[in-house]
Amino acid sequence: MSTLSDLLAEHTDLPGAAVDHLQRVVGDWQLLADLSFADLLLWVGAGPVPEGADVVCVAQCRPTTAATVHPQDAVGSLASRTDHPQVFEALLSGEIVRYETDTESAGVYHPRPRRVVREAIPVRVGEHVIAVLGRDTDVPRSDVLGSLEHAYMSCADDLCQMISDGTFPVLEDRTGSHSSPRAGDGFIRLDTDGNVAYASPNALSAYHRMGLQNELVGQDLAQTTRSLITDPFDAQEVVSDILAALAGKAGRRMEVEARGATVLLRTLVLRPHGELDGAAVLVRDVTEVKRRDRALLSKDATIREIHHRVKNNLQTVAALLRLQSRRTENEEARLALSESVRRVTSIASVHEMLSMSVDEEVDLDEVVDRLLPIMADVATVHTARIKVRRAGSLGVFSAERATPLVMVLTELVQNAIEHAFDSGENGTVTIRSERSARWLDVIISDDGRGLPEGFSLEGSDRLGLQIVRTLVTAELGGSIGLHPGADIGTDAVLRVPLGRRSR
Repeated sequence: MSTLSDLLAEHTDLPGAAVDHLQRVVGDWQLLADLSFADLLLWVGAGPVPEGADVVCVAQCRPTTAATVHPQDAVGSLASRTDHPQVFEALLSGEIVRYETDTESAGVYHPRPRRVVREAIPVRVGEHVIAVLGRDTDVPRSDVLGSLEHAYMSCADDLCQMISDGTFPVLEDRTGSHSSPRAGDGFIRLDTDGNVAYASPNALSAYHRMGLQNELVGQDLAQTTRSLITDPFDAQEVVSDILAALAGKAGRRMEVEARGATVLLRTLVLRPHGELDGAAVLVRDVTEVKRRDRALLSKDATIREIHHRVKNNLQTVAALLRLQSRRTENEEARLALSESVRRVTSIASVHEMLSMSVDEEVDLDEVVDRLLPIMADVATVHTARIKVRRAGSLGVFSAERATPLVMVLTELVQNAIEHAFDSGENGTVTIRSERSARWLDVIISDDGRGLPEGFSLEGSDRLGLQIVRTLVTAELGGSIGLHPGADIGTDAVLRVPLGRRSR
């Protein structure tokens, strides 16, 4: 099954920031589909759009609040200007495009013609439109609106305009978005003064379980919620979050307890065209869910404890090797033991991160930043004052790929420290990284004396470089090369595929 990352890597050359933004859009778009009572399709250009290339659908979302307009799977399908002219117009103009079209109902027994509103919403990052969000709505259904439908669609229109403006979703919204309340769990619309303009029946029921005796409409939500929450610190935090959303700051997901009930709250800033239009609050009663989750906590704690013990054992092994190195008089054996200490330490650092993670993923930036001081200290002992620094972001990797990648980076840095500089010479080793939809590119550069004449990476008998070649090709599916630097020194160029290419 192709994921969003796979399809973006296959069809586009979007930079890492654009890919991250599309991931955030898809992470939040079930909410948008439910509020819109509409199907959502994410389209990206499969080539230079002005030259007439097709667009490709890289993700699809159906509403849980209404019947779908697209029962067939559209992910991976190509479309031309004739098929979806509004998508091309939105890509080129940067404006929301809307029109109605006739289509055939996909009912199994009684297919019938129907009218569908197709909207194309440009997805903007900074000054650039990187994709188009298609919103397809059944016209007869959308014509029959009650108070709930009006509140939902008004909020959805604001969020769509914010996507076109490039102000939704923001980076802060991503935390916990996968477990945030949905529109059907409970929906509250606030006016610009923070008073409740609309509260869905499920939202009102959640507040009744929290102890509310009156109606919500017309009440100041921040103060009403403060009076219900048991913990005064949580109460003040919820009030601050609601007031911040009304002031235009990014909302967030919170979990609060009130009179035995556990409730999730998430505030959303509504700021279409850059003008504040109140806020939305999603509410979900998770009292029973929390009771079941407690049974899983011991399992997660056990997994993290295993990683913690593996880390401790590896550190013990490293300490024993370090002691043996100090007692060894043979210089070659001492260097071999020191290299083993460094390799074991790098693996231990990955397990240390996993012992604090709940999703078996590792932030490589944090791991490398922990190892840089160690490598710099080793450089000071063996040569002179060698500075080791990092530029750019390596990103997050799964546990099985993080370990070989960390080892490759430490080996390349250590190789530069040991072989690029003469004894007593100062220098700098820099790790530069850049992510795109397809690749992680890393260059480890130094300002040392450069490669020896006739050097070949494939013909080198150094153990560290042999380890690097094996890990890069067999474990990471990437490529590695050593080249003279632009002016001085040496560049170790590492390319690791992301998405489908990594398998």
